[in-house]
Amino acid sequence: MSATTQLVRPAGAGHETLAVLAGCALVLAIAGTVVTLRGAPQHSHAVAAHQLDARRDLTAAEQGIHADLRIALDEIEAERGPHARLPAVAALSELGLPPFAEDASSVQRGGHAWSLVADGRTQAYVGLSADSAVAGSVLMRVQAAHGRAHGAADAAHASDAEPDIWLHRNARVAPTALDDAQLTRAGWRQVVARFDAGVTRQPR
Repeated sequence: MSATTQLVRPAGAGHETLAVLAGCALVLAIAGTVVTLRGAPQHSHAVAAHQLDARRDLTAAEQGIHADLRIALDEIEAERGPHARLPAVAALSELGLPPFAEDASSVQRGGHAWSLVADGRTQAYVGLSADSAVAGSVLMRVQAAHGRAHGAADAAHASDAEPDIWLHRNARVAPTALDDAQLTRAGWRQVVARFDAGVTRQPR
């Protein structure tokens, strides 16, 4: 009886490698499809011709002043007197409240000279810039309060109010008319915050 010899070749790693790579490619394809389908669309909100985007259209110094004014609005409302009269610029400066306080930071941001102007029931804090190359002149309108009888309700409403801030990079004098049409005609532009879908917003 003759012996039979059978040659058994060792299993190669090529087929196993191809199978692993194919599996990885399939997983990546599925993951990419899921991310694409569930991703939030990036909607961009354009600003009007008389407006500036607070994130894109302001210099670093202007953004700092804008942020200070947003915070200062709450303090200004709290400092209103019994007749709903807005505090004077000098009083805000004595409190050390930015951007009204005269310090090194205010000089670096353009050295604004602040004043309080009025037009009927509308008042505004106007900061005229001494260096428009660093930051333009800034205006924040504040509506006159309709009485103070509601107390806590008025305070809560004031804390939720959005500041109405305008910018003019060539203004030399404070405006005398504070309505939208007159400010726009004089070259002032309203600063607005526009958020894309990808921007995280903290609830107020």
